[in-house]
Amino acid sequence: MTNNSLQLGRNLRLIARLDIKGENLIKGIQLEGLRIIGPPNEYALKYYLQGVDELIYMDCVASLYGRNHLSDIISAATKNIFVPITVGGGIRSVDDAFNILRAGADKVAINTAAVSNPKLIENISREFGSQCMVLSVEAKKVSDNKWEVYTNNGREKTGLEVIDWVKKGIDLGAGEILLTSVDKEGTRKGFDTMLVKSVTEQSMVPVIASGGMGLPEDLLEVVNKGGASAIAMADILHYGRSNINEVRNTAKEAGFGVREYFVE
Repeated sequence: MTNNSLQLGRNLRLIARLDIKGENLIKGIQLEGLRIIGPPNEYALKYYLQGVDELIYMDCVASLYGRNHLSDIISAATKNIFVPITVGGGIRSVDDAFNILRAGADKVAINTAAVSNPKLIENISREFGSQCMVLSVEAKKVSDNKWEVYTNNGREKTGLEVIDWVKKGIDLGAGEILLTSVDKEGTRKGFDTMLVKSVTEQSMVPVIASGGMGLPEDLLEVVNKGGASAIAMADILHYGRSNINEVRNTAKEAGFGVREYFVE
């Protein structure tokens, strides 16, 4: 069982990921040592104007405090940004999901609460549709071809094996997987292609590869060999080492379908 959306005639989606702490866009390495980058919506608007396909906002400390604090940020963003927005962090109930969708998000991403209460995946999928329910998976390698699920922004071990958990999440109604390699995140060393491949081979839903993109060319292997349907970018964009246009051109030159974007 495999899902490579590009083989189904769909475009590779280019997604900017914005990790948020309080009111600030932040960035860390392996989800630690968080550094303030700036106002999140200034960066989001920049990426939107460059033609990004989607945005992901993740409240990095929401699980610690028990609630998501991004409603105001999302409400402000959607006034002048018109691409799909996924929001994650601290969403623990159908009501939490409803509130963040009402603020303007198109999808919710759930990790910690889903591990604690897998039924939440099913409840959100039934209430809003599987297309709104993104299972966020933070994975750390434990041995060859084996990864463990972590929660609380990479802080807590769960004992769950990534592939088993992804299969269960899809069975419960997850319509997409946001797969973050904790080992690669922020390192600029490229994606964990084997991790992505191990998941896409077992997934009937799109998989977003996240963690490690250092150069535009890093997308080639994770799409060609890993089967990713989308790539999430953070460090490479936030620090200006590349931009959406360069990444899109790299994908296009490699023969991947991408959404055409024209600057007026």
